[in-house]
Amino acid sequence: MASTGQGIKSWTMLENNPDVMNKMAYKLGLSPQLAFHDVWSLDDPQLLALIPRPALALLVIMPHTPAWAQDRKADADKRQEYEGFGPGEPVIWFKQTIGNACGSIGLLHCAINGPAANFVLPGSALDRIRQEALPLKREERAAMLYNSVDFEEAHQACASDGDTPPLNADHKGQHFVSFVIAQGRLWELEGDVKGPLDRGAVGDGEDVLSPRLLKLGFQRVIDLEKDSGNDLRFSCLALARKE
Repeated sequence: MASTGQGIKSWTMLENNPDVMNKMAYKLGLSPQLAFHDVWSLDDPQLLALIPRPALALLVIMPHTPAWAQDRKADADKRQEYEGFGPGEPVIWFKQTIGNACGSIGLLHCAINGPAANFVLPGSALDRIRQEALPLKREERAAMLYNSVDFEEAHQACASDGDTPPLNADHKGQHFVSFVIAQGRLWELEGDVKGPLDRGAVGDGEDVLSPRLLKLGFQRVIDLEKDSGNDLRFSCLALARKE
């Protein structure tokens, strides 16, 4: 683990790779009945057919481009800081206070929200983090995760894995975001904003890879970039059944 000049934890950024994310998920206590799968296309039926459906969550990397920055600012200007907590909360969201931990927090958002939460092994680190987070408000929840030995150990066990050199603060402005379905809504979860973003209602039979929901979420950001700077350094994993 590294730290910044201000003494704030800053970790090696994880690679958005199924082997890396599955290793961390299983170490934390997600059932091996689920797995992260590479999404090679958002619209090619043959490639999408490689992913078991329904897809429960998406873990994506997006480039921090001017188009997305402007979109995020417009969203932020309309919102208050998130104050949700407790059993009535539609999703459990974590504010990010650990540098370069957006991948690990994104994984956490995928694993403990929506249908995936039913695959968290009882008594596991993931179960403990979820149960401890539930009654806490934003700042206390962030502090709990910041101090979680289980979370840090799982991250560090995977930090050097992957096919490319470790990604650190010079990762050229890429950032992890999660998309999950909970309580009939599509949620965009990212630790660097004011809270969870409700992207709209989910129809019968839809999952996070359904065309309409992609347009409300991940595809919407890709389209923003296609219309401006054409920086397409996106990658996507889907959380679904292992086979």
